[in-house]
Amino acid sequence: MINRIVLIFSFFVFQQTYANEIIGVPKIIDGDTIKILKKTIRMHGIDTPEKKQMCIKKSKQYNCGQVATEALIKKINKKQVVCSVQKKLDRYKRYIGTCFVEKVNLNKWLVRNGFAVAYRRYSKEYIADEAYAKENKLGLWSGYFMKPEKWRKLN
Repeated sequence: MINRIVLIFSFFVFQQTYANEIIGVPKIIDGDTIKILKKTIRMHGIDTPEKKQMCIKKSKQYNCGQVATEALIKKINKKQVVCSVQKKLDRYKRYIGTCFVEKVNLNKWLVRNGFAVAYRRYSKEYIADEAYAKENKLGLWSGYFMKPEKWRKLN
């Protein structure tokens, strides 16, 4: 009986974290950071506004950091997420990864819909998606905003 319990427990644990993947229903920390199985994952190659960051749309301020977070919550909708992560953690001890809900690349989806910008310092992968959002005035691009990296330096 104990062997069977150990086997089931081992299967569950290894199923969740094998092959540089972290799999599970996440807790959403902010627009580009989630937590699965007590492992914090920062989405690679993108940057969303910070939680307290304000942007302007139609001459009115709004909390664009909160909008990005809520968009991610709604998109995931309590479903299982699969994140393919790098082996090395960042300086904040977070995994860096590309995350999927069903077959949708969440990193790409956030940028393409204007909830995030391409984080060019770390990746060129989402530049075309940012251009699409900008051209179609989606999300952040429908108004005025400060790039999240610059906002963090000033705040």
